[in-house]
Amino acid sequence: MRTIYKICDAPAWREAEQAGVYRGSVDDSRDGFIHFSTAEQLAGTLAKHYAGKTDLKLIAVEADALGPALRWEPSRGGALFPHLYGELALSAVTSVQEITSRADGGHDIPELVP
Repeated sequence: MRTIYKICDAPAWREAEQAGVYRGSVDDSRDGFIHFSTAEQLAGTLAKHYAGKTDLKLIAVEADALGPALRWEPSRGGALFPHLYGELALSAVTSVQEITSRADGGHDIPELVP
């Protein structure tokens, strides 16, 4: 099993839990897919897109459960990033953790669950 991660603001995640599906953020909608990161990409994603933001969740997802709608495409620095072309079924989610915000605007990544 390969795990990928979605960073999501807490209110949007609560809405997804109520709906039974996550449809993505405003940025995801604009780009036409849901952005994910690998464990190695998380720190860069947080620094680039979430600096200073609070009340964030780290959503762990089983990549294999997403089927062909998940594509690995070049992005930042040519690295391959996982992009989901469709909705995220909550059945693929393996854990949800809080991301701690620091006073300097950075974040502490929670211990990743394998």
